[in-house]
Amino acid sequence: MRPIFHPSLVNGRYGDPTVYVETLFEKRSVLFDIGEIASLSARKIRRVDQIFVSHTHIDHFVGFDHLLRLLVGHEQTVHLYGPVGFAERVFHKLQAYRWNLVENYPCELVFVVSELGTEHSISTTWFRLRKAFAAEPAVSRETSAGILCDEPTHRVSAAILEHGTPCLAFALQEAAHVNVWRNRLLERGLPIGPWLRSLKQAVVERCADDHLIHIDEAATSDRLVPLASLRDLLTVTTGQKIAYVTDAADTPANRTAIVALIQNADILFIEAAFAHADAALARERAHLTTTAAGEIAREANVRRVEPFHFSPRYAGDEERMLAEVMAAFRKSHDG
Repeated sequence: MRPIFHPSLVNGRYGDPTVYVETLFEKRSVLFDIGEIASLSARKIRRVDQIFVSHTHIDHFVGFDHLLRLLVGHEQTVHLYGPVGFAERVFHKLQAYRWNLVENYPCELVFVVSELGTEHSISTTWFRLRKAFAAEPAVSRETSAGILCDEPTHRVSAAILEHGTPCLAFALQEAAHVNVWRNRLLERGLPIGPWLRSLKQAVVERCADDHLIHIDEAATSDRLVPLASLRDLLTVTTGQKIAYVTDAADTPANRTAIVALIQNADILFIEAAFAHADAALARERAHLTTTAAGEIAREANVRRVEPFHFSPRYAGDEERMLAEVMAAFRKSHDG
């Protein structure tokens, strides 16, 4: 399966928690948390249209100002998601600046900010540049199982965790993964070209069998073909799943919520702030240890675990921290 999502830790395992997810074939990207993002190019930042913020401690949210600076003057709508109280904090960030000359800007910048209050309720507030980012009246809607957004191509769900403050963990799930059988294309004399992307999109978006696909054939005349007659060219499998977990106390309730959310993830980014020997300190500061991170990843049957958010106290000791996570992860797999 060729991965659609390509995630990367922006600041490594010790820096501000931020994961940048590029989407193959699309000019859009996703951010999980928005700590320091100066290392990302302006081009990459301007591709971001969805940002999922676990909570607003400074190391998870300080990059918002950098994002704002790069987006002003560009036509864009950015959707941000966070826990209760998130919209108010975005509002105060925006109102820290004076916007008295923006009424006639040629490009509109909009932030659509949603808070997950409970796993069944979301409240959304809009902020528009041309209105000096005044908060529009919040609109509430129901959801289920913590689903934040459900698009034709992907879904993002969240779990509300305890960190002395509500903190969200996230799971990004590709709707479906569609592969084309090239040998079947050749057998039917069909070309390889841009039309295959339209075919894949129609399947992902669950279009009806009579939906017409435009096949662009340079050698012959173009034609329209019903989706039903092209389905045998494809294999549809469960899409890729990426999970992001950070800043969570190691409690039974948190473990249960995390495991349910990240079950069978292809890649799990999970904090491992403290070494196993410092479990008491981890409890005091409401963070996970290396061992806890590995145990959670194993219990959830994830395929690959990427630990991060190591405390600076372990600077230069990355190999040990990784080894502790992997020992707990593999122990359960092997045992």
